[in-house]
Amino acid sequence: MMQSVFHRPMATTVQKSYPSPVKSIPFSAPNTTVVSAPETSGTVVIVFEPGHEDIVRAVSEVLGKAWTTTSSLTHLSGASDAVVVGVQSADLEHGLEGCPKSNFVLINTHCLDDGGFPDEKLTEICHYEFLYSKSPFFRRYLARFLALVLGQTRPHEDLATKKRTNFISTTFPDVRAALSNLDILSVGSDAVEIRVDLLQEPLRDGSYRPIPSLKYVGEQVMQLRQRTELPIIFTTRCTKENGKFPMDDPGLFYKYLNRAIQWGIEYIDVELWLPEDIRRRLAEKKGNSIIISAFHDFSGTWKWTSPEAQRLFKEGAKYADIVKMIAMVNTIEENYELEFFRSTIKSTYSYPLLSAVNMGQMGQLSRALNTVFSPITHPLLPMIAAPGQLTAAEINEALHIMGQLPKRDMYAIGSFRATPQTMFMEKCFNELSLPHSFKSIDRGPKESIEAVIMQPNFGGAYVNPPLLSSASYIPTTSDAAHAIGLIDTITVNDTDGQHKFVGENATWKGIRATLTRDYVPSAYRGRAAIVISSSQTDASAAIFALRSLDIGTVYTVGFKATGPLAEGLEPFTSIQSVKLVGQPFVIVSALPPEKSLLVQPLLRHYSSNGRSSPLSTKGKVYLDLTSGLRKGDPIAVAASAGWTAYGIEDVNAWTTVETLRLLVGQNVPFDFVRMASGRGLY
Repeated sequence: MMQSVFHRPMATTVQKSYPSPVKSIPFSAPNTTVVSAPETSGTVVIVFEPGHEDIVRAVSEVLGKAWTTTSSLTHLSGASDAVVVGVQSADLEHGLEGCPKSNFVLINTHCLDDGGFPDEKLTEICHYEFLYSKSPFFRRYLARFLALVLGQTRPHEDLATKKRTNFISTTFPDVRAALSNLDILSVGSDAVEIRVDLLQEPLRDGSYRPIPSLKYVGEQVMQLRQRTELPIIFTTRCTKENGKFPMDDPGLFYKYLNRAIQWGIEYIDVELWLPEDIRRRLAEKKGNSIIISAFHDFSGTWKWTSPEAQRLFKEGAKYADIVKMIAMVNTIEENYELEFFRSTIKSTYSYPLLSAVNMGQMGQLSRALNTVFSPITHPLLPMIAAPGQLTAAEINEALHIMGQLPKRDMYAIGSFRATPQTMFMEKCFNELSLPHSFKSIDRGPKESIEAVIMQPNFGGAYVNPPLLSSASYIPTTSDAAHAIGLIDTITVNDTDGQHKFVGENATWKGIRATLTRDYVPSAYRGRAAIVISSSQTDASAAIFALRSLDIGTVYTVGFKATGPLAEGLEPFTSIQSVKLVGQPFVIVSALPPEKSLLVQPLLRHYSSNGRSSPLSTKGKVYLDLTSGLRKGDPIAVAASAGWTAYGIEDVNAWTTVETLRLLVGQNVPFDFVRMASGRGLY
């Protein structure tokens, strides 16, 4: 069995340095073009504790790869394709003798439900560490972790293209106190900061540890990451910069920040005062994490016009992807000095990004003008993280007053089905204090839509059912909308003084986000898919989303494809076609509700044909895009047969997230959308 899976010879030396464990092509979250999912190269080695072998199978399913277990890595040669190998923690130390770590991605896993914590020596010899608990959120948490550390999702590349980004800082001594309100807290945020220095780890005598232990911090990070899809910013703020971590031991900062990189945290806040050697080592080991260089001055005498400001930016830029500079100010004029500094940096440097704000009441103007990761607060937080911090709503109000956020008329164009969407949009606008109005109108003839979008205050629209991408009154369409042939979102581009309409398609992004909730993108690469629908129109967004994941052959049932999307599709022409196709990884149903029963024979056929073995993954996905009252319950049939099943509600929620990003440039988390729609996640 081993020979059939591992057959590439291995080197004979042990690398003690921290290698770059994964080679993957650059990946950015999809906007308007199809972006391929990079393949993981090398073998993923999962180190597990006794009694927790099930984590190996879970990883293999999320990756869509074969798996096995072994007692020694020295008996394995490298894999020609990425596979998952499980090794018990007690066997790892000796099992690495003679094996170069560069041939493996070593991930130490530890279930915190038992109350223990990984051995430090074990952590040091692994590239990454996955701390988990057996909760309803486990699968999506695992998929998110693996996608990031293996380089298959890079959220920063998507955020870097936004006109404005914010992050919310959780100032709770225990993040569990924030979890029940996290969906509301993070509306308008693009990331969530965990202030590690503000965490308070209780002791048995009722007091608190001066510095929270890594075990406590790891538990807190796990709790937070399980409950939000937003990137995390890991911050250890020192006493001089309004934090609680002592400055007499820089090695302590390195210990915690390095562990955050191993935990696959998206953003690592590294204070600029730390010795250059520490900052350099963290940058060398960052993997797919993003480094934020942080400088804070509370003296009130530091000046943006001084040569020191330029020097500090250059020093921070050495080892960072974002340079954050924050100063206390006493006059309103110092905000204008900051804006001159910001414009100078932007005209001189294209990288890294600058995030700069002034603290105190006099500095609040700068918080509205800053466009890169503005730190925001929320009324439900126990305290603000820095003087003068504003909420997302207050920033939007300020931008509106300054003329930077003019009032626009937004529309839901469709039928009565758009009414719930209108109510939700209004709720989001109110929560964010956006000045826009949102109106629901019935979709009439072509001329009526054209009349609406030609209004001088038109700011965008959600369209259901969608328009054909060939509509003459929308001359510009995204690549995705053009390929799919449908426009479900109309945005307005006001750059260069032009009022240009752009036809977008958010549905395919919602479908892709749903498909990658429990699987990494490359799990779909080269796999077979079946799409069943009564028309190509209903199936086109799903086909486009599957192709963005580098799916293999797509078999179609119930419709004949034409145009650009038809390339590579193979229709089922008879019952023999069903028998000839091997086990599909994905089945998508886009049938109308009265025909929803037609998919169940396919589900039962391929469920009964499934084969399980240690070298195969049971991972398979059923996506039901049927709206309305279905005949039968295909989702329940699929779930009972072991498929990962998603319904139209999940797709609609993700599509709403994407629609809001397109229309107003603001982020509303998936969890908030699901909560507002009247149903929680689980």
